[in-house]
Amino acid sequence: MAKALFHKHQRVYVAPVGTWAIVEHVKPHWVKDVEEPVRIYYDCGLGRDFTTHELASEQVETVDGENWRVLRARNKWQSMEECSRHPFPGTFPVVVTDPKDWGGWRVPAAEYDRDPNRIEAQARLITRSPGLLELAEQLVQLASDDTELPDSVSALARRAGELVREISTKPSPAP
Repeated sequence: MAKALFHKHQRVYVAPVGTWAIVEHVKPHWVKDVEEPVRIYYDCGLGRDFTTHELASEQVETVDGENWRVLRARNKWQSMEECSRHPFPGTFPVVVTDPKDWGGWRVPAAEYDRDPNRIEAQARLITRSPGLLELAEQLVQLASDDTELPDSVSALARRAGELVREISTKPSPAP
């Protein structure tokens, strides 16, 4: 018996053609008096139907965001009076993604001094991005499980799926 490994609107790599495509239709092949389909074919809009072994899904990297946080680094190059207009005078944000308080995102002091509120907002966004990614993945999963969603929610789920795919697709190696 066969089970569908890919679903409609999923992006897959089609090995015989050597390109990425979207599954347009999942076509089960039924036999009389059998409860499950014998084979599953996938229509990817490329002129013929493909079997499961001819397709591959995208490799998804997971992001561990438990340790992502904003630390305050001391501003060594400016006195407290020179940076009194900053949201946190005398410091600037450093986003760390490692339990040992290193690795992550830092900003040059000159850039922080130019627009400290924008940099503070970026730091907050970066630290919350793993949670936002998890939320987007859950929305995509909800849409794939429930086909009776309103069009507006389905559109959001498609957009979330595109974002998750962009984030989690590994770049191809340089030639």
